[in-house]
This record gives sequence, structure tokens and C-alpha cells, in this order.
Amino acid sequence: MKRSKKITIGIIIFFLIIALVIIGRYGAGLYFKKKFSKRPPPGVIVEVVSTKSFKQSLESYCTSLSSKTLSYKIKKNELLEPINFNRTVKKGEIIAKLSTKNITAAFAGVVGKRGISGSSLGSENTIILTLDDSKKVLCDLKIPEVYAAVLKKDLKVNAKFLAYKDKLYNGVIISHASRIDAQTRSILARAQIKNSDLEILPGSLLDIELLYDQKEALSVADTSIIFEDEKKFVYKILDNNKIKKTEVVTGIRKDGNLEVLEGLDANERVVKEGLARLADGMTVKPLSK
Repeated sequence: MKRSKKITIGIIIFFLIIALVIIGRYGAGLYFKKKFSKRPPPGVIVEVVSTKSFKQSLESYCTSLSSKTLSYKIKKNELLEPINFNRTVKKGEIIAKLSTKNITAAFAGVVGKRGISGSSLGSENTIILTLDDSKKVLCDLKIPEVYAAVLKKDLKVNAKFLAYKDKLYNGVIISHASRIDAQTRSILARAQIKNSDLEILPGSLLDIELLYDQKEALSVADTSIIFEDEKKFVYKILDNNKIKKTEVVTGIRKDGNLEVLEGLDANERVVKEGLARLADGMTVKPLSK
């Protein structure tokens, strides 16, 4: 009897130990689950809805022209002294001294000559002296007729010259034709471009960007937009840092920003980056980039 009693007690103790291990592991599991199940809210880059400038543009090209130009045909044997070419002169300054008269500048500009040799002009004894005012250059553009409704005087243009490809030259449309060319289906427009450093030489090929439909409007980064079929949404951040999926209507896209027509107000916050981890109603941690 004593032997069977010991066996019974041993079995009971064994099962008690097993039960204690199971209960302990279960309790430890509950503790760690409670401790680590609460993940911190995801960090997101935010931006404040603000007003930015928007515009549409049309690209074209043209050949630059001096705003003023004069030519003088001179015989070499009449020159009293050599002409100093490629220099800037003031109005009224003598640019060539001849045996019969002096030639003075009718306006301020740069003295040059047409051609590089006498033979190219048909006579070895002739010089074609030029005076160009290129502080502002002119540029004739062919604008497709579909833009007839937006083409008007004083529209802004930006010009690029390949020799200074990282520099922009500003200008405006000063006039345009009143008729459409039936052969090219285009309207001729003339732009005037600032060239205060005389970097654009007459005859240069310029790349032109014509700006139109310029306006100030609310804006968000294009990275904040969620596309669902034909609709667009953003995650708006509320005061308690919860996010609300909000439908928006957008307009022009420019330089990584979208014009907001409907759905948001100025100074509201939206998620700019980190959209993949989010869902409507979540709490987020706003971050500044």
C-alpha cells in the first residue's frame, strides 16, 4: 500500500508541475502580448495646404533679332583710321572716320560688320558696317491656332540660349498677327526678350516657353494623391492626429505640385509621404522632412 501511495503522489506532483508550467507559459504569453501588441503610430511626412503659383506653358523656338539695327556700306580707301569692331558705343559717338564724313551712332549699340571678308560681300574694297541694339532682342514665334484664345499682348515668355543653357532670359509678347496662316495653321507672334548682358547674339536660335493661364491656387504635392479609378483622395490629418480619407478635385500640375480645386482648405494638413501603410481612421505621428 505504501508503494502505490507513493506512486499516486508522484503522479499528482508530476501533473501539478505540468499544470504550473502550462499556466506559467500562458500567463507569460498574455503579459508579453499585452506589452508588445500596442505598436506606436506610423510616422508620416506631412505638408500644410498652401497657395502656390500655377501656369500652363507652350514650347516653341525662334531666331533672335536686334531690336534696332543699321547698316553702312563703306569703302576701305575712304577710312582715315581702322574701325574698332565688337565694341559698345553710345548714341552720337563716332564709329567710323571717313575722308568725306564721320559716321555717328544713331542709337546706343554694338559696332560690328556683316561677313568676315571683303570677298564674301562681292567686293574686296567694301565693308558693311553694322550697329545693333541688342539690349532687348526680338523673336518671332509661330503659335498653333489652337492657342488663339489665350494668345495676347504681355504674356510672359522664358527663353534659353544653348551657349548659356543654365540661364533663363525673360520677356513678353509685344504683338501678334490678326490672321491665321492657312498653310501652317499658326499665328505669328513677336516677343521681346531682355538681354542686358548682350549674351544673346543676333541670329541665335532660342528655345521659348510661352506662359499662360497664370494664377494663384491651393496646392498639394503630387505624392500625397491616392488614385482610385477616376477619383483622387488624400489623407487629411485631424487635430487628434487621426487621418481621414478625403476626396479632392485637382487641376493643373506644375513642378511636382497639383492645383486643388475642391476638397481642402488653406492651412489643413495632409500626408505627403508614407501612404502605403495607412488606412482611414488610423492615428499617425506627423513628421517634418
